[in-house]
Amino acid sequence: MTAALPSDPQIVPLRGVRGMIADKMVQSLHEAAQLTHHAAADVTALLAAKTDLAAQGIKASVEDLLMLVVVRVLQAHPGLNGRVQGREVHLAPAVDLSVAIALPGNLLVAPAIFGADRLDLAGLRAARQDLAARARINKLSVAEMTGGSFCISNLGLTRVEQFTPILNTPQIGILGIGCITDRAVRTAEGGMALRPYAGLSLTFDHRAVDGAPAAAFLTDLCTAIESFVP
Repeated sequence: MTAALPSDPQIVPLRGVRGMIADKMVQSLHEAAQLTHHAAADVTALLAAKTDLAAQGIKASVEDLLMLVVVRVLQAHPGLNGRVQGREVHLAPAVDLSVAIALPGNLLVAPAIFGADRLDLAGLRAARQDLAARARINKLSVAEMTGGSFCISNLGLTRVEQFTPILNTPQIGILGIGCITDRAVRTAEGGMALRPYAGLSLTFDHRAVDGAPAAAFLTDLCTAIESFVP
């Protein structure tokens, strides 16, 4: 038998919205001095709070709870909450939290929840769901698409444990959230136990923030997650 000849490769032009996303990613890497710190946090308290809230009839995803923690910790680390404009760092007076949303067709947007620091858990959840719904029908405003002072990108529903998110420039920082995996840890009694851990990856613009303050933010974020109270 004659071997079948390979077919021509499928060509997907980088144009339209996909082209704009591609250009934005390359521009981000060219414009900012990007560095990523990785950590992992025990999410036992977070998952327990989610269960308790559900028993009270309050719906909240792990992402909703992590958004709440991120907003709280950012208020104690204002140096990561802002944008780099030319040769100036503009620190934001409010936490305008951008949320990365994957859309059909290999598309990605990161609209902002303005004034996220003034919202409670229910408000953050409602705002995130509203952005996602309007993103699917192309109803986001220019301000929502281009604003924001800090970004989160959640891959928690995949098997990706940690990754290196690209900055949503000109924002100073972006937090990548990985999936939850069980880890063996030593207990206070000297034994071993399995605990659920989530990978956290903070990419930041080294022009605006040095490694130590970024590490302090990520450390405090882990502590806040591990002692979470809604």
